[in-house]
Amino acid sequence: MKLDLGNCCGAPVTAMLLCMAISGCNSTSSTGTSPTVDALQLTSSSTSASLPAGGTLKVVKDLPAPPNTQGGSEQPLSPNDVLEVNVFQVDNLNRVVQVDASGQVSLPLIGTIVAAGKTVRQLEKEVEQAYGAKYLQSPDVTIFVKESIGQRITVDGEVNKAGIYPVASNSSLIDAVALAGGFNTIGDAGKVFVYRNIGQDTLVANYNVEAIRAGKMRNPRIYGGDKVVVFASKSKIAMNNLKDALGLASSAARIAVIP
Repeated sequence: MKLDLGNCCGAPVTAMLLCMAISGCNSTSSTGTSPTVDALQLTSSSTSASLPAGGTLKVVKDLPAPPNTQGGSEQPLSPNDVLEVNVFQVDNLNRVVQVDASGQVSLPLIGTIVAAGKTVRQLEKEVEQAYGAKYLQSPDVTIFVKESIGQRITVDGEVNKAGIYPVASNSSLIDAVALAGGFNTIGDAGKVFVYRNIGQDTLVANYNVEAIRAGKMRNPRIYGGDKVVVFASKSKIAMNNLKDALGLASSAARIAVIP
């Protein structure tokens, strides 16, 4: 049999195995460990790249929890989130408010207060302190999130139903894939990349969903604002691919939240 190395990923299985040994077609490890940058054929000489809007795209083995989430247990508030603020036994102070574009909410008596980037518990304490300083004795404030733009994720690439989806506070990568209807016929369960903003930078990590389902790899938490992109089984992964995919997913997310 003559093996055409220029089209090795379309060869029969036996030829494919030989091709993988020679040139590293994008197979992922079945050991349950996260594939290395080399195994993914991340051909750039660096595992980071500058982003057009500033900051850096960095490839990491595993994603940390977003900042200000109390170790991943809470979701920070975001602009456009809708909050219900209840002050115990002071009904005329109860309000349904929306976090504005600058990240603030406006409340009776105390005026504007920054909400975006804080957890619900942090905001409750600040509102209590503001009311307690001048207006109420030992105020008891409860805040509910009625609608959260921040608790949405983008799932794009080789899935059956790419789109923007709301997620619960305990959602996982498996949940995200299920929301998008699973992989399509060319989606690769070993080439699932999750992007997460950490400060000015965007981190991206590769997860093997097949290994997760088999119990060989942990099922990572997914947070609001994450972008999940599934690549095709025959695609080669390089920094340019990852950077382009982030741009497309980010554009889709921005369009989705326009009123």
